[in-house]
Amino acid sequence: MNSHPDSDTSRIALTLGDPNGVGPEIALKALAALTEAQRARVTIFGPGDVLRVTSQALDLQEVLSSVDHTEVGGIASSANIPGKIDPAAGRSAIESATAAIQACRLGGFTAVVAGPHHETAIAQAGIAFSGYPSLVATVCGGSQDSVFLMLVGAGLRIVHTTLHESVEVALQRLRPELIVAATRAGVRACHRLGIENPHVGIFGINPHASEGGLFGQHDKNCTFPAAQTLRESGLHVSGPMGADMLLADHGTKPHDLYVAMFHDQGHIPIKLLAPQGATALSIGADVLLASTGHGSAMDIAGTGQAKPLALLRSLHMVMGIAPMTQHQTQTS
Repeated sequence: MNSHPDSDTSRIALTLGDPNGVGPEIALKALAALTEAQRARVTIFGPGDVLRVTSQALDLQEVLSSVDHTEVGGIASSANIPGKIDPAAGRSAIESATAAIQACRLGGFTAVVAGPHHETAIAQAGIAFSGYPSLVATVCGGSQDSVFLMLVGAGLRIVHTTLHESVEVALQRLRPELIVAATRAGVRACHRLGIENPHVGIFGINPHASEGGLFGQHDKNCTFPAAQTLRESGLHVSGPMGADMLLADHGTKPHDLYVAMFHDQGHIPIKLLAPQGATALSIGADVLLASTGHGSAMDIAGTGQAKPLALLRSLHMVMGIAPMTQHQTQTS
């Protein structure tokens, strides 16, 4: 990745995610792996009691004392039990992320890095939530179709046109305009990552991109018109083609960005090749949010076994991005 140089002016808001998961542990371990100058650019958003208890358990009190902290998402000690799925912990994750997104939107930070959440805990708290992209859209006042998930890992960048919904619902929502919007959001994200003229590969909806209509009309009605619109706008676009064919050629004909139609179509190759090292970017709004490509790992929370690799990669990635410019918010 040809990223922009690390800039001392970039500031990162780091949230803990679900405080009963591995988020607090990997946050402190990742911070310990940063240089002192890099840590000075990070502010943690989350419950202070959880941080203090975790830092003591890991003997990382010195790391915690060297990082700015914004107290948010408080959780009672009775609810703060590592590994416990609890609505109070789910609410804490959302409150911390919301505060960090708002602070970033107001210009205090270059990007947000969010710890892993637990969707069941959030649902038990009575909060409507379908992933960080939807939360970014809500906090930034945009539509749910304006923010997309892009997974980055193992040399792949895959933006998802649809995400946490059934295939049946996704098929009903897929349309050329949505595919174009997802692609353009992905291209803008590539620009911020230092890729000036990304080569884009668009996955088909059906096998073989519908094989000329043999497997249905979905691609004729959606992906082919979207690809044509994108080419006419000057973007370097291949496809639509079957996802298997495009990915099989990645070693010899790599694309800088792939556009998936469904959740599993984009997640499977990333999770296969970078199971614990992927970064999830919520893109399309004026706030860039990065999160780990893995969950809250309740089964090992509080044991000290969690590895911070994915979170550390996310921090390094956003520390090297170019700040969002007015030009980038307006161009496609």
